Amino acid sequence: MKLSRRGFCGALPLALAGIAGLAPAAPKERVIKIEARRFAYTPDVITLKRGEAVLLEITAIDFAHGFSVPDLKQRADLVPGRPVRLRLQPESAGRFTFLCDNFCGGGHEEMNGTLVVLA
Repeated sequence: MKLSRRGFCGALPLALAGIAGLAPAAPKERVIKIEARRFAYTPDVITLKRGEAVLLEITAIDFAHGFSVPDLKQRADLVPGRPVRLRLQPESAGRFTFLCDNFCGGGHEEMNGTLVVLA
């Protein structure tokens, strides 16, 4: 197949736009830092928008905790001092409980929080 000059010149601006980074950029995800320590998460209420891409960066401060959001099928083991990153993009509005699922002592049952996803 032979390209005419006209066909080649018409494609050149499109190719250069892609190379120059003029193509639409993917939306940047919001980073939310969470600390886990006996017997609380900080923050314990996180508000998101439905469809918003977020990166949860969770760090255990004092103990090997767990992080679980059962309704959103998210779970991670937290090793003290090592941030764990979970990508999340909730598609449904509502209130979703997150909790520690690794027994961490006498206040373990109260170690939870809420993800609030707005429509």
